[in-house]
Amino acid sequence: MSGKLYVVGTPIGNLGDFSPRALETLQNCSFIAAEDTRVTLKLLNRFEIKKPLVSYYEHNIRERGQEILARILAGEDCAVVTDAGMPCISDPGEDLVRLCAENGVETVVVPGPSAAVSALAVSGLPTARFSFEGFLSVKRTSRMEHLEAVREDPRTLIFYEAPHKLVSTLADMLEAFGDRRIALARELTKVHEEVRRTTLAGAAAHYAENPPRGEFVLIVEGAPPKKTEPPDFREAVELTLELAAQGASLSEAAKDAARRTGYKKGELYKAALKE
Repeated sequence: MSGKLYVVGTPIGNLGDFSPRALETLQNCSFIAAEDTRVTLKLLNRFEIKKPLVSYYEHNIRERGQEILARILAGEDCAVVTDAGMPCISDPGEDLVRLCAENGVETVVVPGPSAAVSALAVSGLPTARFSFEGFLSVKRTSRMEHLEAVREDPRTLIFYEAPHKLVSTLADMLEAFGDRRIALARELTKVHEEVRRTTLAGAAAHYAENPPRGEFVLIVEGAPPKKTEPPDFREAVELTLELAAQGASLSEAAKDAARRTGYKKGELYKAALKE
């Protein structure tokens, strides 16, 4: 009987956020696949967990993924973790989950903190609809192509960014998006947690003078809704006639056209009747 793959969330800073279920899962699994075994070992030592560790990161996912799969199919349970937060979100763990899914291995999620969602929650920007965009390319051409692709997206946009790239990224966002609102979150759940709510222009100016430190989550306001011109009255009358030609009574057609165009039903009915 094959084992299971457990996708385990770990703290993004404050160890108090380590859930009892996550602790129990790591204590009971056969082995742990970690993005960086040195980082994970510190977490394990803090909670006195002694388990074999296997490195699983971007440059060894193909070979190591097959090794991990073979062990699971042989009956071992594996917990996959990332350095901080939820594995598989902008993380090589997604390839391990896909591999296990393709081979019929049961995958169990043990939810934990997420830097992206945590930053969104305290950003002060709309949260009903959002798009997680992860890390932008280090190449400016690719970075600008990415920004251009989401320029018209009305959803709130979430990016991850390293401190050494932040200033150039903010400048590129300002060029691509114009001056929108932005919240920059760093060191979330840690002693020096900071959430700066400003605009792209304000953020670019601030960090040009104050070198950024720590990993950032950028929450950027989505594109403003496009203004659509209502159809003119003649077009509304033609719509009424078209609906009537499709089998609706003239009264029903005028009512439907009024709902779609904003004109009054009576006006459309009289105009269509003259036709």
